[in-house]
Amino acid sequence: MIALEVGNLNGLIFFFLLIMFGPPLLLGVFGAIVRKNSPKAAKVLYILAVLYLLVGLGICGSLMV
Repeated sequence: MIALEVGNLNGLIFFFLLIMFGPPLLLGVFGAIVRKNSPKAAKVLYILAVLYLLVGLGICGSLMV
């Protein structure tokens, strides 16, 4: 049996980083935009961003190690 050789994985690492930091960054930006009109909705968006970041760092971070 011939072992498969893995090539360049830079794209996969970039994909994991995008999944980890993309949605929390977007939720934070949306929270900052909504903050003037609805402070309660902005607070919910900030909490969702932090929760997504914690879960994303846990799951994707464990996959990257």
